[in-house]
Amino acid sequence: MTKDGIAGAVILRPGQLKTYERTGGAHTTPLVSPSLGAKVFITGITSFEPNAALPFHSHNCEESVVLLEGKAALDIEGCEHVLQTLDTTWIPPNVSHRFRNLSETDPMKILWIYGSIHASRTLTETGITNSISAEQQEKPAC
Repeated sequence: MTKDGIAGAVILRPGQLKTYERTGGAHTTPLVSPSLGAKVFITGITSFEPNAALPFHSHNCEESVVLLEGKAALDIEGCEHVLQTLDTTWIPPNVSHRFRNLSETDPMKILWIYGSIHASRTLTETGITNSISAEQQEKPAC
């Protein structure tokens, strides 16, 4: 990460940042966050192993996702939408959805943007809600 002392701008290099393992074969690298001074939105990159899928969930704010690499599906409102590289989604708050990697051999990668620094994820099946920021904290060793 490089911080410009004059404007406060930051250049993030994802390969040099901490990545967090998530359920379902997904790995997330947080990018823009309040710790950098963000006041309105947060961003990150999530990589999916072959055939990986997130569980259905919703957010308390708008979300936009850009498919950076691979072949993906967005399942939303009972429909499957196949995405190609650089396809971009916009999902309103509180709409259940999930992303899946359609490849059996290749990884898939998305850039996500949440329209709030207080973004949360609610799992559709259980109703459990967690802060996106809380998901990116170190887990204590057992």
